[in-house]
Amino acid sequence: MNYMGSKNRIAKYILPIILDERNDRQWYVEPFCGGCNTLDNVNGNRIGNDVHTHLISMYKALSETDWLPPSFIHEDYYNHAKNNQDKYDSRTLGYVGFAMSFGAKWFGGYRHDKKNQHGDIENMRNQSRRAFTNIKKQKKLLKGVEFYNKSYLELNLPENSIVYCDPPYAGTTKYSNKDSFDQDEFWSWCDQMVKFGHKVYVSEYSAPTGWNVVWSKEVTTSLDVFSTKKDVEKLFTKNSIK
Repeated sequence: MNYMGSKNRIAKYILPIILDERNDRQWYVEPFCGGCNTLDNVNGNRIGNDVHTHLISMYKALSETDWLPPSFIHEDYYNHAKNNQDKYDSRTLGYVGFAMSFGAKWFGGYRHDKKNQHGDIENMRNQSRRAFTNIKKQKKLLKGVEFYNKSYLELNLPENSIVYCDPPYAGTTKYSNKDSFDQDEFWSWCDQMVKFGHKVYVSEYSAPTGWNVVWSKEVTTSLDVFSTKKDVEKLFTKNSIK
């Protein structure tokens, strides 16, 4: 699914590194699964977690039931859902609020093709078609994933898990106006998970001392919807403490 900070473009580079020594029964865990654009490229035992309730409701419906979202979302429908969220089921809100929003920011404004004018019905159909096609493809790939709606701090990890973290980056656009994220607390948690025997990987631009870069690439950032600047995306890990 289209999502702020999506790792879809770099999944083919980082996953071979992350999964290099994974055994058949080992769990792969994403505490910040977001658009699931790396999770849907992994097989076997998988856990996807995110703090956003409606996002996880959507993924649970996709992975566990026959549900699919509406194939066409008119801008009027979008705005009504945005302003009357109590009248819509959680799974539909998850889809409309993210997949049909500009920059995939939670109800950040209806997606419009840059070549078309506001309110163009064909543009709405095109945007809906792209989003619906993407979510149908992803539905098949997410079957069997265990989804949770918790803070990463509350997530119980199976023993010896491989943990890939794609947290809100420091100094970038937030997923919603209410978001706050304690970077120091996050890195302390990562250190603790390493001590517990998990193999932890983190996508970020920088990391504390002791975390090593195992991959990097200059990419156009999608973490700020109004920017096309390039940053060096990095994948960090830390050796287990014996």
